Amino acid sequence: MTHIIPHSVVFFSGLALALIVLVDAFESIILPRRVTRRIRIARLFYRTTWSFWKTVVGKIPSRKTRESLLGGYGPISLLILIAIWAFGLVSAFAMMQYGAGSAIHVTESRAGFGMDFYLSATTFFTLGLGDVLPRSGFSRGLLVAESGLGYGFLAVIVGYLPFIYGSFSRREVNISLLDARAGTPPTAGELLRRYSYPEGQAALRVLLGEWETWCAELMESHLSYPVLAYFRSQHDNQSWIAALTAILDTCALVKTGIEGGVCAHQADLTFAIARHAVVDLSQVFGTKPRGLVQDRLTAADLCRMRDTLKRHGMTISDAVAAERELTELRKMYEPYIYALAVYLNQVLPPWIPDKKGKDNWQTSAWGRESGLIDNKEVTVVVEEHF
Repeated sequence: MTHIIPHSVVFFSGLALALIVLVDAFESIILPRRVTRRIRIARLFYRTTWSFWKTVVGKIPSRKTRESLLGGYGPISLLILIAIWAFGLVSAFAMMQYGAGSAIHVTESRAGFGMDFYLSATTFFTLGLGDVLPRSGFSRGLLVAESGLGYGFLAVIVGYLPFIYGSFSRREVNISLLDARAGTPPTAGELLRRYSYPEGQAALRVLLGEWETWCAELMESHLSYPVLAYFRSQHDNQSWIAALTAILDTCALVKTGIEGGVCAHQADLTFAIARHAVVDLSQVFGTKPRGLVQDRLTAADLCRMRDTLKRHGMTISDAVAAERELTELRKMYEPYIYALAVYLNQVLPPWIPDKKGKDNWQTSAWGRESGLIDNKEVTVVVEEHF
């Protein structure tokens, strides 16, 4: 009796472990909705490893090296998580085999948990070496179940990875397109300045409509698959956080009064879904809203932005009521997106460019090294920045 009880405990512990891993993998890969349960393997994994990774990488003095390592976290963590799931399932079936009495036939060594684990691993990954064989009907049943589960698990993973990278690619397309429209990094002031030409507001309405769709897709994909938030953009001065912030800033300015505002209604719609995405993602990552260390839009910045836009033919209301409304709108999203930016080690863009600079499309590493590319040799004329 004393021998049976420990084995039964091991068996049911293995069964529980298998169920826990399967539920976690199902919720992370297959279930297309947000999971609010706090105790999960994937959640604990990302909470622990991201904090450690961010702390260690933050001690590296080179900014370029830091960004490269932070950018590698998303793909690496995804592969490690998949390996953890696989190891958990292999261990779970090994525990069940051991709990069932290690009813196996071994050709060259003695039976035990080590052989049970080996048999479980070769079965899960469908190797079928044949040097360890089951001796009981129950043991054979466990092997058949594990073999089918392992085959299905690997098939789901093969289909999961392309979907993740497809979602990442779709997210980055609009971010790249924003470069020539709002500068690098993107800012609301620069976006409005570049759309201050005649009929520019009609084009701005179309742009905000496209970003309404982008924000909805961002929310749906990142709520279902939070790992996408850790995937960073191709360029160090671009990010989905910065792009989303610039669009929210732009909508807030349009909503609070631009003369001839033909895109005010579209700004309302885009602001609503963008703010929805920010708040929901904050809940997923557990980032409570926090006040900004430094005001992103001082009175002097707002005045300078008004003057610059006015010179280009776009007038922003300077009424006290408009400024008050702008302040209230900022309170609706800035604390949330700032908390997300701090957690993900990203930087929020300013409302207007700090200084004149080039967009990403105007530069290249070869041009900087050889001196062939400068302001005179860029064939497309770009108006003067703030």
